[in-house]
Amino acid sequence: MTTIPLVAVVGNPNAGKSALFNMLTGARQKVGNYPGVTVERKSGRMSLADGRPVELVDLPGAYSLDTSSPDEQVTRDVVLGRQEGERLPDALLVVLDATNLDNHLRFALQLIDLGAPVVIALNMMDLARRDGLNIDPATLAAELGVPVIETVAVRRRGLEALKEALSLAVTKERQAPTLDSDFVRVQRRARAIAAAATVAEGPARRSTHYIDRIALHPVAGPIIFTLVMFLMFQAVFAWSEAPIGWIEALVAGLQGAVSALLPQGWLRSLLVDGVLGGVGAVVVFLPQILILFLFILLLEASGYMVRAAFLMDRLMAKVGLSGHAFIPLLSSFACAVPGIMATRTIEDPKHRLTTILIAPLMTCSARLPVYAIIIGAFIPATSIGWGIGLQGLVLFGLYAAGIGGALVAALLIRRTVAKGTHQGFLMEMPKYQLPQLRDILIGLWQRALIFLKRAGTIILVSTILLWALLSFPQPRAGESVLDSSIAGRMAAGLEKVVAPVGFNHEIALALIPAMAAREVAVAALATAYSIDAEDDAKTETSLIEQLRGRWSLPTALAFLAWFVFAPQCLSTVAVTRRETNGWKWPGFMLLYLFTLAYVAAGLTYWTAIGLGL
Repeated sequence: MTTIPLVAVVGNPNAGKSALFNMLTGARQKVGNYPGVTVERKSGRMSLADGRPVELVDLPGAYSLDTSSPDEQVTRDVVLGRQEGERLPDALLVVLDATNLDNHLRFALQLIDLGAPVVIALNMMDLARRDGLNIDPATLAAELGVPVIETVAVRRRGLEALKEALSLAVTKERQAPTLDSDFVRVQRRARAIAAAATVAEGPARRSTHYIDRIALHPVAGPIIFTLVMFLMFQAVFAWSEAPIGWIEALVAGLQGAVSALLPQGWLRSLLVDGVLGGVGAVVVFLPQILILFLFILLLEASGYMVRAAFLMDRLMAKVGLSGHAFIPLLSSFACAVPGIMATRTIEDPKHRLTTILIAPLMTCSARLPVYAIIIGAFIPATSIGWGIGLQGLVLFGLYAAGIGGALVAALLIRRTVAKGTHQGFLMEMPKYQLPQLRDILIGLWQRALIFLKRAGTIILVSTILLWALLSFPQPRAGESVLDSSIAGRMAAGLEKVVAPVGFNHEIALALIPAMAAREVAVAALATAYSIDAEDDAKTETSLIEQLRGRWSLPTALAFLAWFVFAPQCLSTVAVTRRETNGWKWPGFMLLYLFTLAYVAAGLTYWTAIGLGL
């Protein structure tokens, strides 16, 4: 009985491989799983140009033969003849995306070097021509030494030419493999071949290549990235000053109106001290959060964020991570919860675990109100150079400290509890484009709604509960609310633990509700000081002025250091437990982050004392 030839359809993800497979096989397909793994096996029959039947198997998308994900391992094992229950293919049909030729050629070169007969399907040629990209298939075929067929799978173009090429390929003998294991050398070959086969490029592609020569330069690239981040943090303070003042005036006006309308009593105290004093102290920082996300949305929409991930890969490789961790960690600047969930895209389990454990060290938007209130109270709003404000510089330093701490933690984790080897980082670079104003505005609106929802739920409930604990029992003559209330007595016990690192009674009080959400620390301080203040001082003395009068500079700096490293909210702990299937790693995360926060706060406080600050 004659064996039907087997052709494996191989290519990078998003090359149109499955569309081409469907074009060739039509409805004659079978779907199942490979033995021993939950990876889908799709196979089908087609007739060659001479009428002979051939079996096609559609392999999972892969970027390289050197990989670890289950899908890509199956692809590697099939083309090498190592997959259980699968025979060695007689030929390979390699699908390339014509609009991203140099990236896709890396994998194609590895496959050609295996020695199996290869046919190249140069797919998506219609999209390439639309972008002004003109590729010469004959030149590409001469450079690769294999047939190259133009295809547009979704329009069934190139079908007959492919059948003719495969008819010849399945009769050829396999050659000795010449696999090149040097990734850099293969990448250079791919770029050289793509350049030789490209006759003309559209203006957009030429502009992208020109910008990338600068933006991805090993020296200029990191400098540009640092300057962009520095500008972002300068803008957070410089651009938000006026709208913050408007919100502060609105909150103070509402407090004054409520005080004038209601008589002295618990209801007026609840509204003025609890709701408006606590929640208002957090809502006032909405402009700064929106400015931060404005920059992030612009960078994502322009195509630069992927380049930033590529630049960070070099740094992350030194601590055992790769650029794959950059996007989840970047998401953690908004909130650690979606950042931790985004680690599902990381294939290596130890690499993913490390990213989850360091995600809380990224400075989430909930920390920004804490940073902003302390910086506003203790760091002068002075300029230290053209366009450089001291407050923005300190904020940039706090974010940098969080990133630096995350990298050090990753290095230690990868060498101890999550040992593993570093893996290469491959991703496709989108072309640069102008962000759409509508998309940016929708993104900012969504972030504003999320923040205000937190202010109206978690922060409001926490603030009301704290107000109740601060209001009862009523202080006796000469006593302070902060000492006599239930909350004050609870804080007294914690104060003994945190006093060595410079924390006072009010900070101990704020740390307890801050476990619900980081920004509640600001609301807690505002509520506590508002209840403790005289009636005529409730709306006249801002939280910043209260802090200046009650805290020393070393204490304020220690408080900032604590929040750089302190564990995230309970939601972060809960999602970590869900993503790691147990309490072992959330417990480990809480322990090492609390230790880091305590040590950092203590070192900061005693260093500041030693310097005479």
